[in-house]
Amino acid sequence: MSEKEPQSPPQTPSKEIKQKQGVRKIDSIKEFGQTDIPTAKTNIHCLNIIGQIEGHLILPPQNKTTKYEHIIPQLVAIEQNPDIEGLLIILNTVGGDVEAGLAIAEIIVSMNKPSVSLVLGGGHSIGVPVAVSSRFSFIAETATMTIHPIRLSGLVIGVPQTYEYLDKMQDRVIRFVEEHSRISQQKFRELMFQTGELTRDIGTVLVGKEAVGVGLIDAVGGIGDALNKLQSIITEQTGKKEDVIH
Repeated sequence: MSEKEPQSPPQTPSKEIKQKQGVRKIDSIKEFGQTDIPTAKTNIHCLNIIGQIEGHLILPPQNKTTKYEHIIPQLVAIEQNPDIEGLLIILNTVGGDVEAGLAIAEIIVSMNKPSVSLVLGGGHSIGVPVAVSSRFSFIAETATMTIHPIRLSGLVIGVPQTYEYLDKMQDRVIRFVEEHSRISQQKFRELMFQTGELTRDIGTVLVGKEAVGVGLIDAVGGIGDALNKLQSIITEQTGKKEDVIH
């Protein structure tokens, strides 16, 4: 009888492979704020817009930022992925780069996939157009939104062309918000240039129901409300597609 060959112990991932996997997870957390948390399969993708929206200028490393060059490819991938039927946008942002914020808002509003936004904490400044770019918008009862004129930080060049450019950019923001919410242009301008509410500045802070009352946001609600609304829009849209096919 031949002796049985000794069985080799089961292979375990090498230290080097574990280190590489750990680096990838850390990079994912740093760049996208995502971790490899096991979740059930879902037809909804959650997109977070947190901190300051970073555009053409790199912000200091201590700032919490959402980089538009990361968000835009994600939105394109979501639109192309047949397994994703809806987009949930979570906002807690102080605002940021105006052109970057508008670029994100323009892509969201042009997507075929249904979308619902939820403002938690705050959706300030250029976060306002992003919040209203979805099919339906929610705001938490204690969340706030700040509406104010566009301004330049740091050195302002005192030439007429600079102010003309700011005026045109401001008009773009106002037009976008008016077209994708229930607020009138007159009311939005009134809130934008209101005095006395913000110390040493002009503008308005809206809290929860106030944002709904002026027609900026559709409803007060939380994560459950947002998910239920998104699923209902998906069901409605899917039903319409089936009717067209038949």
